[in-house]
Amino acid sequence: MMTRVGVALIGAALILYFVLMGQKAILFIASGEPVGIAMGIALIVLPLIGVWALVREIQFGVQAEKLGTKLDSEGGMPAAETELTPSGRLAKADAEPLIQRYTSEADAAADDWRARYRLGVVQDAAGRRKDARASIRAAIRLSKQRE
Repeated sequence: MMTRVGVALIGAALILYFVLMGQKAILFIASGEPVGIAMGIALIVLPLIGVWALVREIQFGVQAEKLGTKLDSEGGMPAAETELTPSGRLAKADAEPLIQRYTSEADAAADDWRARYRLGVVQDAAGRRKDARASIRAAIRLSKQRE
């Protein structure tokens, strides 16, 4: 729930920024000066990049949550096999063997989105955010191929 509130706040801030900078961009472009025109164009392009990035992140979150809910309803989410730290992460000593095991399972079932998603969950629990996102993106891609 907090994540959704955060995304909504970021989206609202981006919209406010877009409106305010859009006004400034119009003023810069209307100045007729080459530097002003360039700055005006930059003030239009940069928020568009921000909107694109926000939309991509929201799409990723929605798709990942959809797959996670489906996998959980099937009983396929990885169980907590070890003690977790107070922050909810795997202990460093326990993380590597689990990641290796789930990586082997995902590699053995290369076309199974469930195995790739489980790997992403374990990687996230181990604190490997970048790897987890890549694995979950791969799971999303594989699930779309199956549809």
